[in-house]
Amino acid sequence: MTLLLAADWKLLGVALVAAGFALRLPPLLVVLAAALATQFVAGQGVVAALEQLGGLFLDSRFTTLPIVLLLPLIGLLERRGLQERAAAAIRDMARATAGRILLAYQLLRSITSMFGLAIGGHAQMIRPLVAPMAESAAQARAGVALPRALVERLRAHAAASENFGNFFADDIVVAVGPVLLMQRAFRDGGVEVGAAALGWWGLPTAIAAWLLGAWRWRRLDRAIAAARAPTSGERAAAGSESAEHRR
Repeated sequence: MTLLLAADWKLLGVALVAAGFALRLPPLLVVLAAALATQFVAGQGVVAALEQLGGLFLDSRFTTLPIVLLLPLIGLLERRGLQERAAAAIRDMARATAGRILLAYQLLRSITSMFGLAIGGHAQMIRPLVAPMAESAAQARAGVALPRALVERLRAHAAASENFGNFFADDIVVAVGPVLLMQRAFRDGGVEVGAAALGWWGLPTAIAAWLLGAWRWRRLDRAIAAARAPTSGERAAAGSESAEHRR
């Protein structure tokens, strides 16, 4: 019974992650709390947990440090009005829609990811630039304040454009790390496959992801159009129909 109880408690971290995400708590704090809880249940103390976290940080410092160092810069730019300037630039573009902006960013992110250029990211591009631009375009198209649910949906689509562009297009060019990593994994499993072949078969996936994104952003534009304010002509026509109906 004691061993069974101990084994069950080892899943405490998973339960904390599920509960934290369900309650919409900050993801970073949820994951950190789950990691520390798992360490304590496994019998490790605070010092051992901190040592392991520090070791993991040092092992991944080449990917972590650029994000950490960019966050103060992004915060300073936002404080100086970066989001407002991006939104104002979009309002001056008559044909801009939220869907077109997200589709263009997904294409740009796919191309840069294909060649290993890390110019995007949720913290660096989506929150300060892409999401405000898409919201501004949607606001201009609707002509009224967007419902809160639609705003949250738009922000989720903005985050998805980063994921689609980055994840599904980073295994095409042979010189980029993911292709070589997959080739090594195949070789370790006894399967010989060329890096060029892996990159070639990654291209249809990237194209399919872009087409799927285009369909999703088109649906988003339709939802925004359904929420727009009626024009003066539409209001007059609606008033005439109402008057005729009363007669």
